[in-house]
Amino acid sequence: MSTEVGLPAETTTSPPQPVTPLNYGNADTIPPPWYASYRWLICALLFFATTVNYVDRAVFGVLGETLKKEFGWSATRFGDINAAFTLAYAIGFLFVGWFIDRVGTRWGYAICLTIWSVAAAAHALARGTISFMLARFMLGIGESGNFPAAIKTTAEWFPKKERATATGIFNAGSNVGAIIAPAVVPWIALTWPGGWKDAFIITGLVGLVWVFFWVPLYRKPREQKRLSAAELAYIESDPPDPPVRVPWARLIRFRQTWAFAIGKFMTDSIWWFYLFWFPVVMADRFGLDLKKIGVPMITVYLLADVGSVGGGWLSSRLLKNGWTANAARKTAMLVCAICIVPVVFAPITSNQWLAVWLVGIAAAAHQGFSANLFTLTSDMFPRKAVGSVVGIGGFCGAMGGFLLNLFAGRIRDAFGSYVIVFALAGSAYLFALLIIHLLVPKLEPANVLEEPISEPRGFPV
Repeated sequence: MSTEVGLPAETTTSPPQPVTPLNYGNADTIPPPWYASYRWLICALLFFATTVNYVDRAVFGVLGETLKKEFGWSATRFGDINAAFTLAYAIGFLFVGWFIDRVGTRWGYAICLTIWSVAAAAHALARGTISFMLARFMLGIGESGNFPAAIKTTAEWFPKKERATATGIFNAGSNVGAIIAPAVVPWIALTWPGGWKDAFIITGLVGLVWVFFWVPLYRKPREQKRLSAAELAYIESDPPDPPVRVPWARLIRFRQTWAFAIGKFMTDSIWWFYLFWFPVVMADRFGLDLKKIGVPMITVYLLADVGSVGGGWLSSRLLKNGWTANAARKTAMLVCAICIVPVVFAPITSNQWLAVWLVGIAAAAHQGFSANLFTLTSDMFPRKAVGSVVGIGGFCGAMGGFLLNLFAGRIRDAFGSYVIVFALAGSAYLFALLIIHLLVPKLEPANVLEEPISEPRGFPV
């Protein structure tokens, strides 16, 4: 972020004195101005971490065609290496939340980012398929911690009224990272003496720079000496959440959980395909190399930014016009799903920029669809269960990415084109929405805290 956050000067070296928070739930609590607020510095750190996260995962895709030629990989081998990342990312979702809760956000986030930064740089040492798969696997394990850590940090540092804004700001780093990678990586690979190896090393080291800022600057609010009493009171102005835990074993018995998880499984896999395979597809279909791939990739992710905002705006607009949440969310998702259908023509068009725009519009519609899909969790689940449901969905989405990466290359090698993969990409969202509607036709709430497991609302097992 370009805004510089001013910090209040420290006036004492003694430990901070306990501060009594303002009345819980007081809607009239006045926050300190942003330029005197430490919490927005924390948000800026989350934004930069998420940006680095997406740069590091995108480098391999940007360099995909170069690496395929250097190592003689088939599309199948390239897919297997990408599948190693998504498999590790899925596995990470099974334990990383527990790890961060156990270690704390300060060191948990730092450890995850150090792991993925070292793994990103270690790609430069790889000498073949197995070593690249190992590097990608470790990158996936480390990167799986970014969003759980960032969301937990937001909960620690922001009152409920600001958490959506803070989450939107740090999440914007994902698209920024996807734009920076094709803008910077080709230049490094083409001009630095180490070529593609330097691209992996430099992008990896950037993450370690972030750690050097994070560890000294981050503490929990009550442990942060730079934090003013007024800002601490504002951060703590919400009533504390009761310590209730909803285990995954309970959640997976509800059809609302499966509606979200299946939606993620079917659609996140397409996003992973765009992220890792788009440069390779463009090189395969139109002969684009490192010198020419930057602008097309930047175009796709700029459009994705627009879609992320537009999809959320559409459902919010419909709600303001008196639509039910069920009608507003599903209508917005249907519009997005229909906009994605034309992407089936991307691998057969003879016009390079038409292909770019077809993929770009599909990526934008994916982000709009995804924004509403995430919102379904807060429509159907109590706040105490949302994090776990998102974790289940994240695991399923990454497993979808693992399977699609595994088979995309094999389909290309078997049939000589990506037509089948893009046919799946064009139709997946309509089928996902259909399944969601069949499972939750009215977005019925899942009363997971009150209802016994045998309650008919539960998903049959």
